[in-house]
Order: sequence, then structure tokens, then C-alpha cells
Amino acid sequence: MKTWIAFLALMPTMVFGYGMGQSSYPMSGYDRLITGEFTGVTSTGGGVGLQARFTQNISSKWRLDAGAGLSGGKLKNRVFIGSDYEIYPDYVRQPKVSVRSEYENAKEFGIRRHVLKVAPQVSKGFNFWGAEAFPYLATPIGLSLENDSKTFQTFAQVALGISGNIPIEQMKKFIGTLEANIKVKDSYSGIFLGLSYPIK
Repeated sequence: MKTWIAFLALMPTMVFGYGMGQSSYPMSGYDRLITGEFTGVTSTGGGVGLQARFTQNISSKWRLDAGAGLSGGKLKNRVFIGSDYEIYPDYVRQPKVSVRSEYENAKEFGIRRHVLKVAPQVSKGFNFWGAEAFPYLATPIGLSLENDSKTFQTFAQVALGISGNIPIEQMKKFIGTLEANIKVKDSYSGIFLGLSYPIK
């Protein structure tokens, strides 16, 4: 209950639902993550904003998250709910293979859209400066349905990122995420920075 209260308290000041979140970070030992994210969309009509995300561990292979966001530019606001499912674990030389599915309700360029997204992802843990981090590559694809005209379009992106514990003694419990999204078809490019606090 306290976790949900903390999440709701963050909502008015956080914003935007972009990026893969903590999909690559192993949540063994943690039940939940509360995340604040900076978002910077560099495509036409983009802008900067903030984002709140709450992640709940369901099992060793499955997690859910939800969030909301606002930003400057023409990509005004959105809410989203997503799910990550692990197909193969990160084991010895084998990378982790997972898939993320997501629904978003977003207002972009003055139009309300319903967005369905699927993102296959590959990630692998490495040791950087004495701390483990998890670089990842994902390919989000999906459908975007305009609320008024009832028309839809397909979109595609490439997401490159890394997540891991912050390598600073005073912040070592926090998990940081850095991600770049590259526009492929009818989508956006941007840079996203996240900071998560794990809760057992």
C-alpha cells in the first residue's frame, strides 16, 4: 500500500511514457521499482519532459509496469501499461532474450492515439568499473490508431540502451538507465534517462 501511495505522489510532477524502462535489469531480490525519467524527443515536434513508471515483479520471468507522462513540444501527454516476458535467461555466454508488449493512450500533434507495441529485446550483463550493467538492443514495432478518424498506421524503431546500479557509493542502491531511440518508420528519435529505486 505504501508503494502505491508513493507512486501516486510522484505522478503530478513526473511525465512521459517513452523507452523500454528496466526491461533488461534482473529483478531477482526486488519486488518493485519506482522510476523517474527524463525524456528528450529530438524528432520534429519533440521536446523535453519527465516520466513516472512503476514496475512490479510478477515472477522470475514476468513483470508489469505502468506510468504516465507530459512533455513540451507537440507530444503532450500519455499513459501506458506494459509487460515484459523472458524467453531465454542471461546465462554464461547466452544473452537474455525477452519481449515487451505495451498499450499507450497518447495525445500527439493535437490527436488522441491508441498505440499497441511489441518490442523483442536482447540483453547481456557485463562488468563495468566493478559494477554489473546490462546493455540491450530492442526493436519496437506496432500500430497507432487515431481516435477521431479511426485510421491507423504502423511504426518501427530501434532502441539501444544500458541499465545497472549507479557506480557511486552514496547511490549504489539506485538503478540508472540510459537509452537512445532511433526512428525507422513513422515514429520518433530521442534520448531517455531514468533513475529507479528498488523496493523488496
